[in-house]
Amino acid sequence: MSYFVTIKNLTKKYGELCAVDNLSFNVKTGEIFGLLGPNGAGKSTTLSVLTTLSDYNKGEIDVNGLDIRKDKMKIKQLIGMVPQDIAVYSHLSALENVKFFASLYGRKGSDLTNSAKEALEFVGLADRASMKPKQMSGGMKRRLNIACGIAHAPKLIVMDEPTVGVDAQSREHILNSIRILRERGATVIYTSHYMNEVEEICDRIAIIDKGQMIACGTKQELVSLVTDVQSVYIETKLPIAFEVEDLKKKLKNMPDVKAVAAEDNTIRIDISIQLNSISKILEQFLTLGLPIININSEVPNLDTMFLTLTGHELR
Repeated sequence: MSYFVTIKNLTKKYGELCAVDNLSFNVKTGEIFGLLGPNGAGKSTTLSVLTTLSDYNKGEIDVNGLDIRKDKMKIKQLIGMVPQDIAVYSHLSALENVKFFASLYGRKGSDLTNSAKEALEFVGLADRASMKPKQMSGGMKRRLNIACGIAHAPKLIVMDEPTVGVDAQSREHILNSIRILRERGATVIYTSHYMNEVEEICDRIAIIDKGQMIACGTKQELVSLVTDVQSVYIETKLPIAFEVEDLKKKLKNMPDVKAVAAEDNTIRIDISIQLNSISKILEQFLTLGLPIININSEVPNLDTMFLTLTGHELR
C-alpha cells in the first residue's frame, strides 16, 4: 500500500501547552483524507507542521518518501495550501493573484501565465481573470483561493475549511473540483465543520481531540466503533386481521436480528451491520405475501459518531 504522507508520534508544544500529543496517521496516495476535530484539537497545528510552516518537538514526517526536516524545500514544492482565511491580494486581479502565488514555486514566463489561466478555468473563474477580489462574491473569492493553491500543480493539496461562508452552488462547485483533483492524481487532506461534506467526499476520516488520535478509518469503520447495529425500516401493506406478532417472532428468530418493532404498516428491524441479512429478511415478507413498498436503512451519521467518540460536538 502506497502512502503519500506518514506521520509518526508527532508532538508539538507551545511552552507548557501540548497542542499535538504523539499523533500518528497515514494518508494514502490519491485519496481524500478528512481531518476532523473540535476547536483546539490540534488540526491547524498538525497542518502547519505538515506544510513546513511550523517546527515540532519530536516525531517523524515523511511526504512522498522525503523527510520533512532533511528535504523541506523539496517538500514545499509538492504541497499546495488552501487556507481557511482567504489569502489573496485585494489590489491585484484574479489572474495576477494566481500568477504571483505560482511564481513562488518557480513558474516563469509563458508557463506561469498558462498555469494561472488553467487554474482559473478549473475553478470556473476564467471569465473573471481581470476582476479584483473586492468585486467578487464570497464564493468566488473561495474559488480564487483554491486557484492560488493549485496553480503550481501540487501533488499534495491541504484544504482547511475551503467552503466556509459560501452559497450552495459555490460549495458544490468546490466539492466537484476536489473530486477532479483526486482523479488527476492529487492527494487531498481536507478539514471542514460541515459533516455532510466530509461524508460525501472523503475516502477516510481521522478524528483527533486534545492533540491525540481518537479514531481513523472509512465511515463504515468509524460506525463500527460506536455501534454494531443498523435499523432497517420496511414499509408494507398488512392485510386485515394479519397477525403481526407472528411476523415479529419469525424475524426475531433470525440469527442477525437484534430487535423488531412494528408501527402501522412499517416494520423496524435492527440487524448486525457486519452481517447484512436484508435479503433474508425480505424473503420472510415475500413468503408471507407481504408487499415491499419501501425500504430505508439508518446508521449513525458522522455528527453522531463524532459526539459519541469525543463527548462533544464538532464546533
